[in-house]
Amino acid sequence: MRLPWLDPRDDGQPFPPPDRALTEPDGLLAAGGSLAPRRLLRAYRQGIFPWYSAGQPILWWSPDPRLVLFPESVNVSRSLRQTLKKGRFTLTADTAFEAVVAACAGPRAGREAGTWITPEMNRAYCRLHRLGHAHSIETWHQAELVGGLYGVAVGQVFFGESMFSAMSDASKAALAMLAAQVRRRGFALIDCQVRTEHLARMGAVEMARATFLQLLDRYCPLPGWDGPWRLDDDLLADLLPPPPAPP
Repeated sequence: MRLPWLDPRDDGQPFPPPDRALTEPDGLLAAGGSLAPRRLLRAYRQGIFPWYSAGQPILWWSPDPRLVLFPESVNVSRSLRQTLKKGRFTLTADTAFEAVVAACAGPRAGREAGTWITPEMNRAYCRLHRLGHAHSIETWHQAELVGGLYGVAVGQVFFGESMFSAMSDASKAALAMLAAQVRRRGFALIDCQVRTEHLARMGAVEMARATFLQLLDRYCPLPGWDGPWRLDDDLLADLLPPPPAPP
């Protein structure tokens, strides 16, 4: 099958239907196009995301099944609850977006540096952030950025892009706080793209692409959370068990 090619000069050119994506490699749908905000936001609304390495054309994906996390179903382990309760980390939102993207692109154990967050991707998502569409959650330890994640919000869906952790539980803390905050804001789901054991342990589940696309059709057109994000001061209470009732 010949892979459809998107014209880089025409950000209004439609994507092929996601059900035409290849099964091997899973979800590869199209190549070409651009990373302009209009193109990226159109992609997310249709359950499509860019993923490619330096030297390749832009590749667009819509895998089947899709990994999603329902905010109310996030799994906060006992050890993570203890870490959060002890105040080991400080969590913020949208205070260091560019630094989070740069850290996600950096070297990690068992992975080459910058395998897919190319300079072009970095610039594209930083531009989405400046426009109010892309957001980050940051995990700090003694004023040092030790973990975080970033993604794109469309309506009542958050599309996670990448996360990093330089300290145990730092990325888990960011994801837990993201889930708690977007739940308060009425978000329906967090897209996690493809399965990893880390995300599965946090409560993410796989669903058929067709079901995922139905959810996007329902929740992406709804009013979302505009402007820079800020975590609620009392958000941690949503992740910790209530204190025991007095005798």
